[in-house]
Amino acid sequence: MIAVKIEPETVEKETVEMKANLDIDPMDTVENKGDIIETSTSSNSYNVGTQFEKDSFKRFEMLLKKTENFSHCLSAGDVETVDVSSPNSMGAKGRPRNQSEGDHRHRKTEKEEDEELINQVKKSETLIRFEKTPFYIENGEMRDYQIRGLNWLISLQHNGINGILADEMGLGKTLQTVAVIGFMKHYKNASGPHLVIAPKSTLQNWINEFGKWCPSLKAIALIGIAEARADLIRNEILPGKWDVLVTSYEMVLKEKSLLRKYVWQYLVIDEAHRIKNEHSKLSEIVREFKSKHRLLITGTPLQNNLHELWALLNFLLPDMFALASDFDSWFTNDMMGNQDLVARLHKVLKPFLLRRLKSDVEKTLLPKKEVKIYVGLSKMQREWYTRILMKDIDVVNGAGKLEKARIMNILMHLRKCCNHPYLFDGAEPGPPYTTDQHLVDNSGKMVLLDKLLVKLKAQGSRVLIFSSMSRMLDLLEDYCWWRGYRYCRLDGQTVHDERQKSIDEFNKPDSDKFIFMLTTRAGGLGINLTAADVVIIYDSDWNPQVDLQAMDRAHRIGQKKQVRVFRFITDNTVDERIIERAEMKLHLDSIVIQQGRLTDSQKALGKEDMLDMIRHGADQVFASKDSTITDENIDTILEKAEQKTEALNKKIASMGETSLRNFALDAPTFDADSNYTVYKFEGEDYREKQKNVGGIGYWIEPPKRERKANYQVDAYFREAMRGGHAEPKAPKAPRPPKQPNVQDFQFYPKRLFELLEKEVYLHRKTIGYRAQRPPDLATKEAERKQKEEQKKIDSAVPLTEEEQNEKIQLLTQGQSNWSRREFQQFIKANEKYGRHDLENIAKEIDTKSATEVEEYAKLFWERLDELSDHERILATIEKGEARIQRRQSIKKALDEKIAKYKAPFHQLRIQYGTNKGKNYTEEEDRFMVCQLHKLGFDKDNVYEELRQAVRSAPQFRFDWFIKSRTSTELQRRCNTLISLIEKEMGEVEVKRKHGQKSSANTPTTNTSEPKVTPAAKSGQKRKNEQSTSKGSSSKRQK
Repeated sequence: MIAVKIEPETVEKETVEMKANLDIDPMDTVENKGDIIETSTSSNSYNVGTQFEKDSFKRFEMLLKKTENFSHCLSAGDVETVDVSSPNSMGAKGRPRNQSEGDHRHRKTEKEEDEELINQVKKSETLIRFEKTPFYIENGEMRDYQIRGLNWLISLQHNGINGILADEMGLGKTLQTVAVIGFMKHYKNASGPHLVIAPKSTLQNWINEFGKWCPSLKAIALIGIAEARADLIRNEILPGKWDVLVTSYEMVLKEKSLLRKYVWQYLVIDEAHRIKNEHSKLSEIVREFKSKHRLLITGTPLQNNLHELWALLNFLLPDMFALASDFDSWFTNDMMGNQDLVARLHKVLKPFLLRRLKSDVEKTLLPKKEVKIYVGLSKMQREWYTRILMKDIDVVNGAGKLEKARIMNILMHLRKCCNHPYLFDGAEPGPPYTTDQHLVDNSGKMVLLDKLLVKLKAQGSRVLIFSSMSRMLDLLEDYCWWRGYRYCRLDGQTVHDERQKSIDEFNKPDSDKFIFMLTTRAGGLGINLTAADVVIIYDSDWNPQVDLQAMDRAHRIGQKKQVRVFRFITDNTVDERIIERAEMKLHLDSIVIQQGRLTDSQKALGKEDMLDMIRHGADQVFASKDSTITDENIDTILEKAEQKTEALNKKIASMGETSLRNFALDAPTFDADSNYTVYKFEGEDYREKQKNVGGIGYWIEPPKRERKANYQVDAYFREAMRGGHAEPKAPKAPRPPKQPNVQDFQFYPKRLFELLEKEVYLHRKTIGYRAQRPPDLATKEAERKQKEEQKKIDSAVPLTEEEQNEKIQLLTQGQSNWSRREFQQFIKANEKYGRHDLENIAKEIDTKSATEVEEYAKLFWERLDELSDHERILATIEKGEARIQRRQSIKKALDEKIAKYKAPFHQLRIQYGTNKGKNYTEEEDRFMVCQLHKLGFDKDNVYEELRQAVRSAPQFRFDWFIKSRTSTELQRRCNTLISLIEKEMGEVEVKRKHGQKSSANTPTTNTSEPKVTPAAKSGQKRKNEQSTSKGSSSKRQK
């Protein structure tokens, strides 16, 4: 680390010049920064004269001049370097005295002495630059580029400039921020207060990072319900027992009055694109906070357009970037034609924004590999896809009114259908609702996922699954439960404590969690999940940057494996068009933004674009009702996917910027870099002309109506008498009026359901609904059912006043405070601990007290039969209880076996019978059984601990075979030994019940486990060791 001393004359001259260009009084100091921020948005602060307002280009020249001054200040001019080993050694040596300065031992005038004192103050101001990790950073070393980033942040702070740290996701922006705040405490004697505003999902990670890297900083989180926050504010925040306050965007809105009271040393906003809209509530409130330094952190500084970048720069430097209209006019396509201007334009951002890519700085991180896998539609998906299109066929064919809201609604439903048809109410078969093979077979993506997860599990990979739909995660949860995969889940409804608990559980080195499922928006920000090496994008987001953020949860510093990304795409559907548009947008971003150019004129998604997406593949869906899901094995599917992905990437890479901007999804281009398509001739677009003249420029033929031949004689003549028309299906009964939402697991009184049913029948009577004959029953039975239903409708009467009051009273008697999530937690806890262990069950449901759980459990077991899927629930709980009983049986057998010996590690004998095996010696088996009993066989990670115990046991120090066994192999051997012991102890129990003594306790017979005298023990032990050594040696030679 070196301290850089700046020449005072240079600093004074540059600072005065810089502030003059900013129209700021040179006497203003950094401490007055809060006043500047408060008044900066006024037009007077950017009053540069009428001549500049008339000429936007001249104002742009002025902006370039200002940024060049900033860059000059950041370069530090002529400097001297002094080695610094600790903060106490700063300034120990001054600048060497120039011989030409003369002798100063004569008497000085007051003016000379004042000037000398001022110069000494200026000389003592040093700019610290580090060459290695600062002393206050603990538990690790910063990487070289992170130290350079810290030096850049320090130079910003030294010159009173705010900035944007925009390194690519996964490069350690959090650590660099912690380091600069630690620098403020240890070198600037400014321990706080500092404010960090971050997404709710990352708050605990920020607290952990401060505790890990810089324990000298006291960081607290402002989060929780109102009562908890009030207690935290009263006991910790107001007394000032902290250095850094970490809070979420939502808490800023709720606690803005508290946060306005402080003058913050550093105001840090993580994922800063949240304030890209300058008119949003959050953006307006944070602009009101007083702070000396502001830092924005984002991995995606430019997501859509440059106006969003202006909003960030206006927050940081409101004096320089005051008018959005000027900024937007400077960065237009007309001005981008001048390459010299583009190069100078890049200088505008250079002083304020630092962005580095993983490919440039992090050489040890392997690049991620993305594969797009195309899947077909199941038969059920094709039916629902057709149904959605047919409902709005007029819009699809361009005959109806193109309302954007209506088109967006069609698009959303088609995306849901591509994911899984069960996302639509009424699509899942039932009741009873079952979780089995149909959950997979009815969705092409689920069929692919089912095949892929088997392969990934066998490879030892761990998986992140992202979906933009939280209800899709509900289906994935059911699937994981059915397949027995251990998983974690995180979405927008997950409370803060559970978020961090799930992340910690998944990241543990010995974690048994195979899958972490997340919603793309809630789980794609600031979370570190490097324990996973596979990312599955189940459905892609509209904004490709959001998917990139999701991938970087695994592809970041600390990842040792190559990250593989599998993106699921439903072929010939709207899914495919969304991906293509996202790929175009990303490639255009790499051309325009990432390579130093700063303009982006991409159009927002319009009605015609959305209609093109909807139409894509619709004719093929109408053409057939059969499933298009392939039966190929997963290796073949992946091989084809890689080839298709490579072909698509080459196609996009070959397109120039112009063709990307004018890319029409339904029209082949004449030339890669031409504005014209084959529909354009002599400057006229004949496709548009056809639309205007003909009225309808697009037409999808609806699916043909099918006639089914009837070969039954009686049925044929019945149909002929009706004129050849097939018997219509019974229409669905009308939906009941709005009623309270009552669930079966809330166990309302049965009388309540009777009253609600009366309201339903009254509603049907009111609208004149006639009961329909059930088509799936025989004629007589169907007629009887129809008459009974119609009789109930005809006899329906309104609820009396007493019944209305009774209904209101009954609505208070159910368990309305139990949500479905809590109910599912209750079921899983019963499966884990058994129905009688209410204490542990209550601990699993953190939102309920022990008394509430006990009362609900009593009601649950009394009225279990009222649940629609009570058979499945009971089978699940009984299966868990059987596992508990099995563990207890094993524990009992081990306890009885070990209790028979005073020194089981030396005396224990195992009755192998014919299952001895040739790989393990008796001494190894004896040690494993005894050590397993000592550790507790049902303990988590017990076999990993057993492996460590084997490796450290002195008797096995030369036994390479047993020391090289994995925890899985040891578990397999222990299962065999436990089976032998259970069999042996079972036989002993049978003999005991028949009144016979165990042969092991009869001294006069030839027992398999004789009593050993103390004198014989040592000799027997030596004999065993010799024979074991020989056996072990011969075994290894084999």
